[in-house]
Amino acid sequence: MVMTIVMRTKSVVPLCFTALAIPLLAAGPAPADAAKDEPNVKIVEQIIAKVNNEIITLGELERSRKQIESAIAAQKVPPQQAEKMLKDAEKNLLRDKIDSLLLVQKAKDLDIDVDNEVSKAIARIQLETNISDPEKFQQMVREQTGMSYEDYKQQFKEDLMRQQVIRREVGSRINIPTAELKKYYDEHHDEFIRDESVVLREILISTEGKDEAGIAAAEKKAKDIAARARKGENFGNMARENSDATTARDYGQLPPFKRGMLKKEIEDIVFAQERGYVTDPIKVPNGFLILKVEEHYQTGLQPFEAVQDEVMSKLYMPRLEPALREYLTKLRENAFLQIRPGYVDSGAAPGKDTTWQDQLKLTPETVTKEEVAQQKRRRRLLWLIPIPGTSTTVKKN
Repeated sequence: MVMTIVMRTKSVVPLCFTALAIPLLAAGPAPADAAKDEPNVKIVEQIIAKVNNEIITLGELERSRKQIESAIAAQKVPPQQAEKMLKDAEKNLLRDKIDSLLLVQKAKDLDIDVDNEVSKAIARIQLETNISDPEKFQQMVREQTGMSYEDYKQQFKEDLMRQQVIRREVGSRINIPTAELKKYYDEHHDEFIRDESVVLREILISTEGKDEAGIAAAEKKAKDIAARARKGENFGNMARENSDATTARDYGQLPPFKRGMLKKEIEDIVFAQERGYVTDPIKVPNGFLILKVEEHYQTGLQPFEAVQDEVMSKLYMPRLEPALREYLTKLRENAFLQIRPGYVDSGAAPGKDTTWQDQLKLTPETVTKEEVAQQKRRRRLLWLIPIPGTSTTVKKN
């Protein structure tokens, strides 16, 4: 049931008998209007939008605004620019909240399960922060995020659910012909001139905190993964599922390296190899490292085959955003959606009626001890009154 939460008190009734948080069905007028009619009403929260069976509150929008404000402040841009960035973001606050809910709801409809990924990701974070004690780790999460561990975990889960929906329902349907990729490459040769460099993916099997048997098991696991990768198994997916490095969330992807940027023993290996090469496990201080050479760029203009994935990315990303917006518009068209007057969904579906519907406002009464006792007495007396159509005669055998 969608509701606006208010508080109502009467001074003649002791506080211990007063309803502290009484629900009120969402009415047409804003709660502020209700407060004018009833001066003893204090607004606790206000519902801004109804999205299928869920709601968006004013408090949620305000928390999002503060998060954006903090992110902008961290960029240390000039005050005027920061103010403009915040105003631009505020225009889409409600849109982004509705987008988020619709994508999570769609993930549930598609039976997308990310629990295993969430557990692995949190385990990796624990390993990276070197906090093995669950209670201490949860305390660290509360201190750094300002939210409970349960809320943090749920937010993490919903982020992964949204990513899965976008990848499955939108990204997989964007097809760019090779001819179009080649055309872009031919017209933008200057973008593909390189110094010699390599692009790598990594998988780290950690040995931190492990005894001799644990180290031996880690080495065996690393050798098995390297063998599977050489047989053609997707290296990025294996990194996501097995790597203990922070890059696991990005499928093991590392930035490009020019000569002189890597340790010599690693540079000597990867710069001597071509695209697709997978190293043996390399012993490093914190574990066993497996590297795959994703690209090996020679000095000068790179051949099309060497930069085809990069060209794909250049053409793919500009198409993803409008395709995603089109998909979200369709989700809106099929959704139950109501928005309180005074608020605007900047991603609204054309022609979609999202008018806020008035509902019956229920005004609960505050009662005294004597009234409660009288109600109980009346209920007991009902047992003495025969129900029409029944008999009080007891049949004897």
